[in-house]
Amino acid sequence: MAANLKAAPFLFVLPILNMLAIANIPREIHHGRNFRAFLSSCASMAALLALFGIGMFPNLILSSPNPEYSLTIYNAASSARTLRIMLIIALIGMPLVIAYTSSIYWIFRGKVRLTESSY
Repeated sequence: MAANLKAAPFLFVLPILNMLAIANIPREIHHGRNFRAFLSSCASMAALLALFGIGMFPNLILSSPNPEYSLTIYNAASSARTLRIMLIIALIGMPLVIAYTSSIYWIFRGKVRLTESSY
């Protein structure tokens, strides 16, 4: 998986940023900045996904018996019209998903406090 990173040395910034994001989580928690720790956690997950995608590119699923049977981004892609329709659906749907996720995060933010009225 490191072959793609070696082919494009500027991509080595991504693992460094990932390590910094992971190291920042306990520091932010120690200073009581939970939202910043959450953002660092999100950044580390995004960086890990990007590293995996870069490492696997252009393969999606590797075939063990014969590499010719591997599923790549080229032989797995749909037609141009299907991709255009899905782009329109994603452009409509993603703001709704982001709004819902943000509202749920806002509603349930903060630490849980047990009081006499808790169950």
